[in-house]
Amino acid sequence: MTCYLGLGSNLDDPERQLQDALAALAKLPRSRLAAASPVYRSEPVGPDGQDDYLNAVVALITELQPLELLDALQAIENNQGRVRDERWGPRTIDLDILLFGEQRIDEPRLQVPHPAMAERNFVLVPLTDICDPRLVVPGGSDLATLADRCSGGRLERTRIRLKTH
Repeated sequence: MTCYLGLGSNLDDPERQLQDALAALAKLPRSRLAAASPVYRSEPVGPDGQDDYLNAVVALITELQPLELLDALQAIENNQGRVRDERWGPRTIDLDILLFGEQRIDEPRLQVPHPAMAERNFVLVPLTDICDPRLVVPGGSDLATLADRCSGGRLERTRIRLKTH
């Protein structure tokens, strides 16, 4: 199954946090990284006073089931010092399942497609960098249309490249 994951960080050397998360993703059982988008700098969503985020999207081919993958992602977040004390607050690393093949998932712990992705240019733009923009999001529009409709906030492509090897 090909799934797409969003990565974001705005604490404790965000570039290193993204690279460490990518290295951990590359070690997931029965999975392999297929692609990584360029890294983007975005203004934070949530409480005022946060630093900008660095964001990227990766394609992961996996045999893990959705909730197994979610557990693995949360373990990576915990290992990188993620603290969940403030909704949309600053974080060392945030790993989100954006798409899981063509599946729609509505579980108490997991909703796929990610419920807020249509409003987040820092998700849609890097996703279209590594995915066919004509891909139709389950239950929605194609990626290009979603990206065009998304006003989002400030978004700037950086020169940072994630190493997928």
